[in-house]
Amino acid sequence: MNYEIIVVGGGHAGCEAALACARKNHHTLLITANKKNIADMPCNPSIGGPAKGIVVREIDALGGEMGRNADKSALQVKMLNTKKGPAVRALRIQADKITYPKEMLKTLEQEEYLDIKEGMVENLLLKDKTVTGVELADKTKISSSAVILTTGTYLRAMILTGANKTPGGPHGEEDSKFLSNHLKDLGFKILRLKTGTPPRLKKSSIDFSKTSLEPGDKAHLSFSFDNKIYYDIANQVPCHLIYTNQKTHQIIKDHLKESSMYGGYVEGIGPRYCPSIEDKVVRFSDKERHQLFLEPESLYYDDIYLQGFSTSMPHYVQEEMVHSLEGLEHAEILKYAYAIEYDAIDSTQLERTLETKLIKNLYTAGQINGTSGYEEAAGQGLIAGINASLKLEGKEPLILKRNESYIGVLIDDLVTKGVKDPYRLLTSRAEYRLLLRNDNANFRLTDYGYQVGLISPEKYQLFQTKKEQVKKLFNLLKETRITPKKEVNDYLIKINSQSLKDGISLYELLKRPEITINNLEEFISLPFTEDIKEQVEINTKYEGYIKKAMKEASKMLELEEKQIPKNISYENIPNLASEARQKLMEIRPTTIGQASRISGVNPADISILMVYLRRYKND
Repeated sequence: MNYEIIVVGGGHAGCEAALACARKNHHTLLITANKKNIADMPCNPSIGGPAKGIVVREIDALGGEMGRNADKSALQVKMLNTKKGPAVRALRIQADKITYPKEMLKTLEQEEYLDIKEGMVENLLLKDKTVTGVELADKTKISSSAVILTTGTYLRAMILTGANKTPGGPHGEEDSKFLSNHLKDLGFKILRLKTGTPPRLKKSSIDFSKTSLEPGDKAHLSFSFDNKIYYDIANQVPCHLIYTNQKTHQIIKDHLKESSMYGGYVEGIGPRYCPSIEDKVVRFSDKERHQLFLEPESLYYDDIYLQGFSTSMPHYVQEEMVHSLEGLEHAEILKYAYAIEYDAIDSTQLERTLETKLIKNLYTAGQINGTSGYEEAAGQGLIAGINASLKLEGKEPLILKRNESYIGVLIDDLVTKGVKDPYRLLTSRAEYRLLLRNDNANFRLTDYGYQVGLISPEKYQLFQTKKEQVKKLFNLLKETRITPKKEVNDYLIKINSQSLKDGISLYELLKRPEITINNLEEFISLPFTEDIKEQVEINTKYEGYIKKAMKEASKMLELEEKQIPKNISYENIPNLASEARQKLMEIRPTTIGQASRISGVNPADISILMVYLRRYKND
C-alpha cells in the first residue's frame, strides 16, 4: 500500500491533520487502533473555554473542522468572561459525547482522498533519516511521503488508581507498547507525563435541589463563522454548581498516601493548571472550598461529569469523597476517576512547522508534544496537516506568529521553551491577547486558510463581503454626526451618559464606556448583523489599546524577520554565556525573535548573536 501522507492516531489532532491533507487532495491514510474511538472525548465533555475557545475559532477560520463539529453536538452554549474585556471572552460548548465523534467520523468518511484503517503502528520506515512509511503490529508495511504522529495518551499508557497500575488507554484499550521505544532509539528525548479524569455519576442519584443552576446563554452563539445554529436556546441542558467542603478535604488528607500521586506510584509529571482534587487540597490548603461543576455528557445516557474532581484515589476512597459533597450524598458512581501516564517527546526537537528535526517529513501533533486539551491538539493537528501537505507541494510552510493567533503562541512555546508538565494554553501566555480575540479570528486567519486551499472560493467571498460590511459601518459612524438637540441629550441622560455641548460623530460617541453600538440605533438605523456590529464596537472602544499592541507587535516582527542560518556554529561565537550557547545549540532557533524567547538566553546574548550574524552575513 502506498499513500502520500499517513496520520497515526484518530484523536482530535489526527482528525484535523487527516482532513487538512485530504482536503488538499493528498491521498491520506488515517490509522487508528479502534475506529469507534475516533474523535473520542475521554475526559471533559466540553469544547472551548478561556483561550481554548479562541483556538477553536482559529481552527474554523483556517478551514478546520472542530468548530463546526462542536456546533453540531451542542448541549449547552455559553460565552465566558462577558463582564471582562474582549481579550478574555471565549465561547464554551457543552458537547454531546456520542454526537461529537459520530459527526466527526461521518465527516472523515465523506472525504474522497481519505482512507481509515484500524491497526497499531509499531515502527517507522526510514531511509537516509527521512520517513518513508510505517510498520504495523501485524508486520504490514505501508509507504508514504510523510507521516504525522498524533498518538495522544497511548504511548506506553498506564492507568492508575491508588496503588493499582494497569497498562492501557483511557477506556482500557490496548496501549502503544513499542512506538515510544522506537522513537527513543531514533534519538528522540522521551518525557513521562500524567493527566487524569474525574468520576462519572448517575444523574438520577443526584439531589439537584442542593445545587446551583448554571444555564446556557439566551443568545444564539456558534464556534463556526458559518453561523449555523443546531440547538434550541430554550431547551439547552443545564449544568450545576457545587463546592467541596471541610469534610471532603479531611477525607483527602486522611487518605493522601493512598493516591497514586502522593503514594509515590506516579512516574509522570501532572498538569500544573488542571490539578487533581488532592493536589488542590494540598497546594491551596488555605481555601475552605473548591468549585465543582456537574456537567451532562450526553442525551443518550445518564452520566454526569464531576468537573474539578479529578483524582487517582482508590475506589473506596472516591466513594467517601463523592458522598461528602452536598447533593451527592447518595450519588452512584458509574465510572471511577483515574490518572493516566504516557510518553511524550521533547517538543524542542520540533521545527515551527511541527516537522521533527531528527527525521525529515515526520510531523507530530497533540499530546505526544506534551500538551493537554482537545483544542490544543486539534490546532496542532491542523497545522501539521497543512505543513506536511505544503512540503509535498514544494511550497513555503505556514508558520503563525505570536501576534496572529493563539495557535502561533502554542506552537512557539512548545518548540522554543519545551514542557515539563502537560501544557495548557492560557490567555496570560499571549503578549498580544487584545489582538487575538474571539470576535476577530476570521479577520486574522481566513486569508491564510484560503491561501493554503482549505477555505473555498465561495466561503472566501462571504468573508470579503463581511470585511466590506465592517468598513461600511465604520465609515457610516464616522460620517454621521449628532448635535446637542433636546431629544438627543434627553436620551443620553436617560442611559446615564453625559449630555452633548457640541456636535459629535457617532464613532466618537461610541468610545464612551457606557455607550453600546445598539444605543446608536436611537439616532440612526444600523442594518448590520450582530457580528459586524460587535467587530466595529470593540475596535472603536479599544482603538488606542489596539494601536499600542500593534506597535509592540511590530517590534517583535522586526526580530522575527532576522533569520538565523541553519548551519550556524554557536561554538564559534565568542562571549556567549555557556547556558545560552547550550540552549541555542539544542533548540536551534530560526529567527532572532525565537532565540530571544528561549529560557536562559538573555538580552546580552541576543546582542552578541546579532553582532556575530552581521559579520557572518558580510563574510
